[in-house]
Amino acid sequence: MFMIFNNSGSNNELDCGEVATTQQWRRATTQVFRDPSAWYHLVLAFDSTQATAANRVKIYVNGTQVTSFSTSVDPSLNYSSIVNTATAHSIGRVALPTGFYLDGYFTEVNFIDGQQLTPSSFGSTNAITGVWQPAKYTGTYGTNGFYLPFTDNSALTTASNAGLGKDFSGNANYWVTNNISITAGATYDSMTDVPTLTSATAANFAVLNPIGGSTGTNITVTNGNLTATTPIASVSSFFKIPSSISVSSGKWYFEDTVTALDANNWAISIAGTPPLNDSSNQNGLLSGEVTYVAKNNSSVEQIFDNGSSTYTGGSGASAGDVIGVAFDVTNLTVQFYRNNTAVSTAQAITSATFFYISAIVRNNTTASIHNINFGQRPFSYTPPSGFVALNTYNLPASTVPNGASYMAATLYTGTGASLTVANTVGSASFQPDWVWIKSRSAATDHKLTDSVRGVTKGLISNTTAAETTDTTGLTAFGSTGFTVGANTTYNNSGATYVAWNWKAGGTAVTNTSGSITSSVSANTTSGFSIIGYTGTGVMSQTIGHGLGVSPNVVIFKCRTTGVTDWNMYAPAISVFTRLKLNTTDADFGTFPITVSSTLITLPAINNVAFNSTGNDYIVYAWAAIKGFSAFGSYTGNGSTDGPFIYTGFRPRYILIKRTDGVGSWVIIDSSRNGYNANNDDLYANLSDAEADTNRLDILSNGWKDRNTYGSSNGSGMTYIYAAFAENPFQNALAR
Repeated sequence: MFMIFNNSGSNNELDCGEVATTQQWRRATTQVFRDPSAWYHLVLAFDSTQATAANRVKIYVNGTQVTSFSTSVDPSLNYSSIVNTATAHSIGRVALPTGFYLDGYFTEVNFIDGQQLTPSSFGSTNAITGVWQPAKYTGTYGTNGFYLPFTDNSALTTASNAGLGKDFSGNANYWVTNNISITAGATYDSMTDVPTLTSATAANFAVLNPIGGSTGTNITVTNGNLTATTPIASVSSFFKIPSSISVSSGKWYFEDTVTALDANNWAISIAGTPPLNDSSNQNGLLSGEVTYVAKNNSSVEQIFDNGSSTYTGGSGASAGDVIGVAFDVTNLTVQFYRNNTAVSTAQAITSATFFYISAIVRNNTTASIHNINFGQRPFSYTPPSGFVALNTYNLPASTVPNGASYMAATLYTGTGASLTVANTVGSASFQPDWVWIKSRSAATDHKLTDSVRGVTKGLISNTTAAETTDTTGLTAFGSTGFTVGANTTYNNSGATYVAWNWKAGGTAVTNTSGSITSSVSANTTSGFSIIGYTGTGVMSQTIGHGLGVSPNVVIFKCRTTGVTDWNMYAPAISVFTRLKLNTTDADFGTFPITVSSTLITLPAINNVAFNSTGNDYIVYAWAAIKGFSAFGSYTGNGSTDGPFIYTGFRPRYILIKRTDGVGSWVIIDSSRNGYNANNDDLYANLSDAEADTNRLDILSNGWKDRNTYGSSNGSGMTYIYAAFAENPFQNALAR
């Protein structure tokens, strides 16, 4: 019997089965597993005595049963498995058809002999975060059952029940370790990396993110994604790979052991939001980037800071040296150490909302090898005072531990009669203040209703139309969702729908902060505000938004005239000025706005789209909340190995728009498919039904584009995005 992640070619599926002389049974998932940054909880439940063939093998991922398979062959009734027979058994290795070895992490391995159990025996959903979490199994193990937590690292297990292979079930069914090291240093294999926030030294640690680099196919990442090897190159190349965790505050320390280096080809960098899809830029020559070069052509160390050499000296690093990196994100400095001795003085960094490991290769004859330790194994040297390991326990907690308390992507099927729809996810639900409804199965308009304008008041994102009164549309906001009437756009019998729900501040209040009095429903916890106002026709007016911080995204729509576009702004994103939600148009570059912690300043023009006398307007505004929402830009590469976008959370909803050319507004959410590749698109500017495009992977800390469509990943094209979370990365499991 085998259970493997089949990463050959582009499969990436979870593949389970058994081969004696021929294949006895098999399950290969349609779902693919390509998230290197968080843990998966897997359960394989086997019982060949089940009368229903499909029930003889069940697979669960993160507490949910997998039901979609690319290959599904059932075992015969009462089939006698090779498991528990007198044959070699392996964990982390599959012998047939050829030798496969796991390059990853195991923890909490349970084998229950004689029972087909469900995930509830091994975990539960956390009531606060809504995330599946492991729990200690308390049942019986049976004769050949075992429990391997891998916590006894006093020895390697060989011929007695002690050490890393110790069985803690009470059965003494220990496992012999093979090719495992507990010798201190870069080869140490007893990690403290676990899927829970146990302590400052036991949590989900950062690793190198092989799907996030600019030239990922040229970097080989091994040893549980802690060793990076760059190729021998005949031309100048610059290979970059990020860590799986980004930080924007705090003091952090990690080490990199030099295994192999050549003149001017081993370097390590700290940078703020690097252009990882640009491999032409030499390390240390970008704004906000600081790079330590272990040995340059003169065989001495060198440091580059913001494009300039700030230090040259020493004797240069050698194989076996340990490079310590202490970066203080709060005070924006980074200090490099070689074998615990400071290299030059601390360097200033412009920003460090992201950092990555990089190697410079110039006509080298030796591959550059990095062995990173983010703290999951003992450091070679004590970190400077106040600096901690890069793991999820040490990250600041998000103010929104469960995104389902503030944003939901809710699916329902129309009945053609009054229907109440709940947005409950697990134990979380909320009364929405904005509901955006779209039919998945039919080409119908988008319908947007909010609590400031009131129920039955609909707007359409894919046209310039004025507000309509839909008496049988969305008829009520409820404590856990909303009610729709018999209107066919909202609730056609048999049609399938998605409703994107946001929670603002409930009943609107009067806001007099601006020169125009507004009605505002604002939620400062989730960073969302709905603003209503009446135009005055006076130029350069202001309206209050109630968020207490400057909004990152602002969308305007005139309610009372049918010739106005949906104007979208993102003041903090410099790649564009103004886009229109209802069109495919590129950046218009006109009618800019400004924002502050209290005000939105309208464009300095008497225009019906923003401030025409007597017209009514609605504005939706968001401010980024760490772990819940993110707004930014990226450049496409036109490859199925597309750019990786770090958000710091597992996204529930993603909106993407090209800014430097035409392209539709792509909407992806995690509810409409539920597994990767997440392949169901809708478009804010189109009435089209749902499209199956295999567009991207939704991951524990962001997403990865997996197609070459110009609407999200054209080569060299610029895009902006808005994303909202299922869960902050601190709590998220891999999808």
